[in-house]
Formats: sequence, C-alpha cells, structure tokens
Amino acid sequence: MFTRNIPAKIAATPMVTTVLVVFIGCTIWTIWYSFTGSRLLPSNEFVGLAQYERLFSTSRWNVSVRNLLFYGAFSLVFTLSIGFLLAVLMDQKIRFESAFRTIMLYPFALSFIVTGLVWQWIMNPTLGLQGTLRNMGWESFTFDWIARGDMVLYALLIAGLWQGTGFVMVLMLAGLRSIDDEIWKAARVDGIPAWRTYLFIVLPMMRGVFVTAVVLVGAGIVRLYDLVVALTNGGPGISSEVPAKYVYDYMFTAGNIGQGLAASTMMLVSVIIIIVPWAYLEFGGRGKNQ
Repeated sequence: MFTRNIPAKIAATPMVTTVLVVFIGCTIWTIWYSFTGSRLLPSNEFVGLAQYERLFSTSRWNVSVRNLLFYGAFSLVFTLSIGFLLAVLMDQKIRFESAFRTIMLYPFALSFIVTGLVWQWIMNPTLGLQGTLRNMGWESFTFDWIARGDMVLYALLIAGLWQGTGFVMVLMLAGLRSIDDEIWKAARVDGIPAWRTYLFIVLPMMRGVFVTAVVLVGAGIVRLYDLVVALTNGGPGISSEVPAKYVYDYMFTAGNIGQGLAASTMMLVSVIIIIVPWAYLEFGGRGKNQ
C-alpha cells in the first residue's frame, strides 16, 4: 500500500510537513500559552484558567461575542437567501447573464478593507449619502448608521452582504445548473409550479452546496476583522467590536499575549464547531452509505 503512487506522495511531503509544523504546531502553541501569564513576551508561567476567567468577565469580550452572534445570524440567513434567489433569477436564462453575473461577483474580488472604506464614505454623515441628499434639498434624510451605536451593526451587515452575496450566488447557480433537465421536464409534465419545484425538489438535491456555503460563510463570519476596522474601527465606543479585533488589540496593542491567545483559542473552538458537523455530513454519512 505504501509503495503505491510514490512520486505523488513525495510531491505532497512538503505540503504535509508545512501543515503539521505550521498549522498544528502553531495551534498547540496558541492553546498552551493561553494558559500562561504571558504579557509583552511569551512566558511559561502557568496560570490555569485565569486568562479565560478574565476573558469572560470583560465587558468588551462579551460585547464582541454578542455582536458576532448578531451579525453572524443575520449575515448567514440573508447571504444564503439572497444568494439563492439571485441564482434562481440567473437560472432563467436571462439576457446578458454573463454581464450580470460578473457585476454581482465583482464585490467579492475586492478586499474587505476596500469594501469597508467604500461603505465608510457612503455612510459618512457629512460627506456620504446623507450629506449629498441634504445638500440637494432633502433636509430630513438621515443615514448616519456608523455613528449610532444602535445601528452600526446593520451598517456592517449591509457592507458584508454587498461583499459576499455574489459569491454565494455563484455557488448556488452552479448547484442549480447541475440539476438534471429530466427533473424539470417531469415537474412540468406533472403540473408542479416552478416555486414548488425549487422548494421541495431542487433544494433537497442541493444539500451539499448549501452545507459548503454555510461552512464558507460561517468561517468568514468568525474571523471578521478587516471590514470592522475599515468601516467602524469597533466604534462608536465598543458597539461594533468583534472577537478578532479583540485578539489583535490585546496581542499587539495592549501587550497581553496570554489574554489575546485565550480569545483566539475560543475563536478556534467556534470554527471547530462549524467544521466538525460539516465533515461528518460530507464524509461520515457518505462512508456509511458506501
């Protein structure tokens, strides 16, 4: 067994070594030092769960987690829903489909930093959409969400949806195009309305596409950082703080490595919670069926 495909195994050795050393090694390093009293430099002073106790007693971290849960829930639902609806519209063989698909996918080609800066300008109360419309005579128009603690998460949500919906649309469209034409013909012969065909026949057949989209979108939500920094920088106050920014600030600004690594370990746990069910659904169930 070991002698089969030796050239391929030799070629894969550097990649496997890199994964083992960099990914697994750094993960173990992160977890270990999250249990230490490391400050500006790593220290082997073991403090047990003290960093985690401090983490969950810090209002900034708790606000960050709540913000991420709020943003994540709405982002996941709306990204999948809007992406699927756009894919359904594209699947109708409309004219200029390639142009529309390119336009919808274009924001995904931009970095979150660029997206954040663009939407920061659009939502700027003085220079953006609000200021422009007020200068045109609409004095009552208000669009100052990035300056309001109760609305800033919705501003982040709008920018995030603008960035990621096109990518989900392309995934869904690929899934729709993989559906056998015979299924559509049979549905039309049986007189099944198109919306029922999509809802009760096509959607269950696209389970793998939806699971993949959920994993990709979910992983992006957990590591949300650059969009927040570019658009709001966590403000006003700490009303738009997210865990990734908390980690960065404590490790590189506050000089508290132990606290930052404790927060990053909790982020790692959340990613594992997303990845493990996906891996089980994709590989565990498939192995049983075989």
